[in-house]
Amino acid sequence: MDLNEFSRDELLQLRRDIDKAINNYDKRRRAEAMAAAEAAVREMGFTLAELSVGGLGGPKNAPKYRHPEDPDLTWSGRGRKPDWFTSAIESGAKPEDMLIKP
Repeated sequence: MDLNEFSRDELLQLRRDIDKAINNYDKRRRAEAMAAAEAAVREMGFTLAELSVGGLGGPKNAPKYRHPEDPDLTWSGRGRKPDWFTSAIESGAKPEDMLIKP
């Protein structure tokens, strides 16, 4: 294929077609990799979700604070303060009051 024989419009269309083909190739390879990973993990008796705790690798931090009225609401003390924690502080609660006792 001699690209010098193509018009500008034909070359631009060829570029779009190649970009689309590369994207489709990458999607197929990702899907194949995911299927292979899921099969390997299942073979060992796990699921991918069980092995990817925390999303980006590391384990989740243990909760440090607990909502005074709803024990299902917890916060590790890291990152952005949850609304319930901020509201409790604004209502006069102290962070120490919400600490989870060991």
